[in-house]
Amino acid sequence: MNQPAWLAEAWREFGQAERAGALHNPRIVKLYADAGHASVANDEVAWCAAFLGACLARSGIRGTGSLMARSYASWGKPVAEPEAGCIAVLTRTADPALGHVGFVVGATADTLFLLGGNQSDAVSVAAFPKSRLVAVRWPEPPKAADPAQPLDIFDRALAHVLEMEGGFSDDPYDPGGATNQGITLATFASWKGEALNAMTMPRLLAGLKAITPHDVREIYLKRYWRTAGCPQLPPALALMQFDTGVNHGPGTAIRILQQIAGADVDGEIGPQTLAAVRAMPPLKLLDAYAANRRERYRAMPHFWRFGRGWLARVDKTLALARAIASETSTSKTSKGDATMTETTTETAGKWWGNSMTIWGALTTGLAAILPVFGPLFGLDLTGELIGQLGTQAVAAGQAIVVLLGTVLTITGRTRAAEPIERRIFNVRI
Repeated sequence: MNQPAWLAEAWREFGQAERAGALHNPRIVKLYADAGHASVANDEVAWCAAFLGACLARSGIRGTGSLMARSYASWGKPVAEPEAGCIAVLTRTADPALGHVGFVVGATADTLFLLGGNQSDAVSVAAFPKSRLVAVRWPEPPKAADPAQPLDIFDRALAHVLEMEGGFSDDPYDPGGATNQGITLATFASWKGEALNAMTMPRLLAGLKAITPHDVREIYLKRYWRTAGCPQLPPALALMQFDTGVNHGPGTAIRILQQIAGADVDGEIGPQTLAAVRAMPPLKLLDAYAANRRERYRAMPHFWRFGRGWLARVDKTLALARAIASETSTSKTSKGDATMTETTTETAGKWWGNSMTIWGALTTGLAAILPVFGPLFGLDLTGELIGQLGTQAVAAGQAIVVLLGTVLTITGRTRAAEPIERRIFNVRI
């Protein structure tokens, strides 16, 4: 029977169950790693979304990256009627932040049958009333990559940041407080336009845990990517700037960039900052940026707890940024039968006739050779002419011409900023 690749992956885990006590089922622990949460090392954390995400990842599809079941409520494509292989998101208690998710393998008028994880602490098929249904979605396989249309740099940077941030966390030592996929509770409250206080906190926290991929993308695009000035920067630098803006704040990211580029540190990216960025070699700029971030991390009071992870993040961001810089410098654009390699921008060469250096050299040469070879072409400095002009006048004239040629040569060489372009002339005699 033909079935979607992700459903085939799900059936391979059928029967895997949690282990009681201190031992943990390594097959279930691996689900977390394959779903992007390698830090989870036990089988007791709610894992229905980890099971789903792992099966999708193994079939080449990126899930939401979240361990929250309801994160799949707006992911993929909507489905009018449940069918085998689609994803069903269900309620779990009256708490809107909680839910359950699994793959549909059958249905009746009132009941859904799901192949899912964490169903009676195992991968199993279980029946659920349709009254609990929140959404039915169909996974969207990734589109084939088009070499002429590389992945948008924002989406690439966002994927990197989400990988670095992971899922929900509420570490008491983290100055950012509760976060989900790198978005703090304070940022989420601001995005929703609500004040964060004792009365609103429980509801906002539940909303943060169930944040949709659409809101995650919009928050990162508008609150970080654009605010940090990333659209104005070269792709590799934009990645570093974005990751810094997420971790340090967009304003701090701008000031770091200005500091290392040698621009005025005013917290706003303008023509002066962009000119300073363009004047600095890209890889040197990236290395200096990474070094600045490492110094900042080491000076933070919680470096003892988060330091290794922070430094590893800088290293991974720098490696990806350098790879993007390499891709950008060697990218090729095809037009018809011709292929152009994009490298650094170069100005067009100028015609030799516009070169002061060339004219200076010609003038000097003519002053030296005309008295000797002039008679061969009818230009004869006769004794009569010398008598009229005087030997001293001719010598002085030649000296002036030589001096002028020398001055033109030196001046032209010091002012030369463009290569000489060869231009062909056809002369008919």
